Amino acid sequence: MRIDIITCLPRLLESPFSDSILKRAQQKGLVTVAIHDLRDYATNKHRTTDDYAFGGGAGMVMMIEPIDNCITKLKSERGYDEIIYMSPDGEMLTQSIANQLSLKKNLILLCGHYKGVDERVREHLITREISIGNYVLSGGELAAAVVADSVIRLLPGVLNDETSALSDSFQDGLVAPPVYTRPAEYKGWKVPEVLLSGHEAKINQWKYEKSLERTKNRRPGLLGSN
Repeated sequence: MRIDIITCLPRLLESPFSDSILKRAQQKGLVTVAIHDLRDYATNKHRTTDDYAFGGGAGMVMMIEPIDNCITKLKSERGYDEIIYMSPDGEMLTQSIANQLSLKKNLILLCGHYKGVDERVREHLITREISIGNYVLSGGELAAAVVADSVIRLLPGVLNDETSALSDSFQDGLVAPPVYTRPAEYKGWKVPEVLLSGHEAKINQWKYEKSLERTKNRRPGLLGSN
C-alpha cells in the first residue's frame, strides 16, 4: 500500500511515522508513506498556499491551484483508489471505514488548514471526506495520522500477531472486553478465575459477555447499528 499525505506543515507528520508499528511497517516494505509539502507546488516566489476568502470573513482559505498541482502530479505517477480530504464535516471514521481503506492500494490524504480549502477542491478533486470527530483541530495533519494508523495496522504482516487486529474494539460491533496480565493477584485484586482456567470455550463466552456488557454501558449506540 502507498499513502501520500499533502500538507502545508510536513514537520507535524514526522513523528507519527518514525516510531513503533508504523515505522516497522515501512521498514518491512508493507506500506510507503510519502509526505508532500504543499508549498512546493505554489506558483509564486513566496510559496503561498492560502489567501483571503471571497465575500469576507475571518481566517484564510487554502488555494485550489497548489492542491491541484500536487494531486495532478501524483495522479500522473500512479492511479489512486481514493483522494481523501480530512474535514470536520466529513463522514465519521469508523472501524468499518478503516477496514475498507486497508483493502485499497493507493490513497491520498489532503490535510486542511486555516478555514479549510477552496470549495472547488472538494467539488472536483476529492473522492471522499473523513472526520475523526465532532471537534475542530488546527489542521488536518493529526487527523491524517489517525486515519493512516488505523489503516496501516490492518495490513497483513504489520502486527506480529495477525489475529490481534481481529479482536480489536469495534471489529465485531462491540468494544473489547477487559484484559489482564501477570501477576494474577496484586494488592488483593484478582484476575477473574475463568481466565486462568484454560477452558477456551468458557473464556470466549466470558469475553463475549463482558464485551456486550461494556458496550451497553459505555457505547450503547453501537448496538443499535448492528
